[in-house]
Amino acid sequence: MHRRTFPAASFWSMLFCMVPTWIVALPATATAGTHAKVEETARTPAAVIAVDDHWLEAEMSGDTVWLDAMLMPDYRSISAEGKVLDKPRLLANAKKYRGSDTMRKKVDAWLKTHPTRKSVVMHGDLAILSFSDPATGNVRSSDVFVYKDGGWHALYSQHARVE
Repeated sequence: MHRRTFPAASFWSMLFCMVPTWIVALPATATAGTHAKVEETARTPAAVIAVDDHWLEAEMSGDTVWLDAMLMPDYRSISAEGKVLDKPRLLANAKKYRGSDTMRKKVDAWLKTHPTRKSVVMHGDLAILSFSDPATGNVRSSDVFVYKDGGWHALYSQHARVE
């Protein structure tokens, strides 16, 4: 999986570098499927979250065409263990799950036991989406997005251990 620290996941990761700007905290749970409700090309925190939700859905369903377009060519994800996942490997992992509900079941189970708050920091064409534990405030992972060619594209992800 990308970003979040899901079990056995090379799925997603995120970044922790914060730029002093304005922060919009959006109390939301990490659930897929909300991307259709928000215009993903808008330059808003809600659009960044919608793209991220779409990303999770695309990885679970194996939508490598959408993922290839959304991920920057030099995308990298760093797991809590320090392992690097690049764009080609993420696409290959997503392709493995095409037509299967295996990853969806793992993600759904993880989401039920790990509520997540999302917050977005924006600075021009850069957005950092962080996922934190609502009970502790500890950041679990972050994604860095760049606004380019009319849309948000993932550049980097960093994960932390789930406590």
